[in-house]
Amino acid sequence: MTDKYLLDPSDIRVLRVLQRDASLSIAEVAKESGMSQTPCWRRIKRLKEQGIIRQITAIIDRESVGLNFVAYSFVKLAVPSRENMETFDKLVHHWPEVVTCERITGAVDYLIKVVTDDIKTYDNFLRLKLLDNTLVSDVQSRIVVNTVKDTVALPLREN
Repeated sequence: MTDKYLLDPSDIRVLRVLQRDASLSIAEVAKESGMSQTPCWRRIKRLKEQGIIRQITAIIDRESVGLNFVAYSFVKLAVPSRENMETFDKLVHHWPEVVTCERITGAVDYLIKVVTDDIKTYDNFLRLKLLDNTLVSDVQSRIVVNTVKDTVALPLREN
């Protein structure tokens, strides 16, 4: 389990700027955060070392690269044992179509977000990967008709 770090207002300002645009230079982040460059650089370095900034990456518009289909699938394991959950956890890492996988409580065991070219490609994923696995006993899918909000930015609040 990750240690919880107390973020001060300056940390939060830096993180908000980086969540909005991580391609900014240190000088630009510092200016927008209201601090000088060296302390800003040290703060970002510390946030990375602590694991608070986990990764800096590009966010690609999925439709511009032909990924026009999104579905959320509720996955129920045949036997939800620790061993089966660990096996399924490892398995989803080999499926590039699965962009998010959450282990959840309730009548099903997982909620996965699947992104593909189209419904036919999703059907192939469903039949040839997800349901072709003896771990899975049931899948219920919900097809996205319109994405209203899509962000990776966390709602950071000052204490």
